[in-house]
Amino acid sequence: MNNLYRKMIYLLLAIGFVATLLFTAPQVSFSATSVKMGSEGGIVRVIQRRLKTWGYYDGNIDGIYGEKTRDAVIKFQQKNGAKVDGIVGTETAALIGINLNNSYESTSTSGSTSSSNTSSDLYLLARVVYGEARGEPYTGQVAVAAVILNRVASPDFPNTISGVVYQPWAFTCVNDGQINLTPDATAINAARDAMNGWDPTYGALYYYNPQTATSQWIRQLNVHLTIGRHVFARG
Repeated sequence: MNNLYRKMIYLLLAIGFVATLLFTAPQVSFSATSVKMGSEGGIVRVIQRRLKTWGYYDGNIDGIYGEKTRDAVIKFQQKNGAKVDGIVGTETAALIGINLNNSYESTSTSGSTSSSNTSSDLYLLARVVYGEARGEPYTGQVAVAAVILNRVASPDFPNTISGVVYQPWAFTCVNDGQINLTPDATAINAARDAMNGWDPTYGALYYYNPQTATSQWIRQLNVHLTIGRHVFARG
């Protein structure tokens, strides 16, 4: 009888604990399988920013997956032949260019850097984007940032963002001082999108403007992509 009583007490305590979690725990910002109505956080901002850049979304970049975000996702899915359900699952995420398993930090929509460990890297990356690609399409600005990050990941280049950026004669903006200009919100957002995993270049390690490049060596690389006025090559 005592054992039965104790089991009942344990069961009631367990039920109460689960109920507390259900009613008091904050909503998970996203799962590894989908982002949908009610999701919040950095990954929603990335989705909103890209859909807004492509003309599907006209709301605020607020990180809240509401009706406007859902409707924009539906329009995107209809246009790109994905399952039309208003949910960013694996298929739609791949079309948008995001990885649902990445860690997307919650950030301000004002474009200011946070106090996270990556804030200095983000700002340096944004300075290069602004110095090298302001005036380019947004995707092209993300692409410039992605090239830098691809170099960091490559064994053929320094393994830090600052090491890559300040490698001698690597970037025109460093040589001519434009890296010291203050980046705008667009450049910061482009840098952030690249750091969150968007690579429009599909692994490029080099880029250049065919109209202004003077290096004959870089012109010999096999170009696999053109975005705006820049061409991109893997090496």
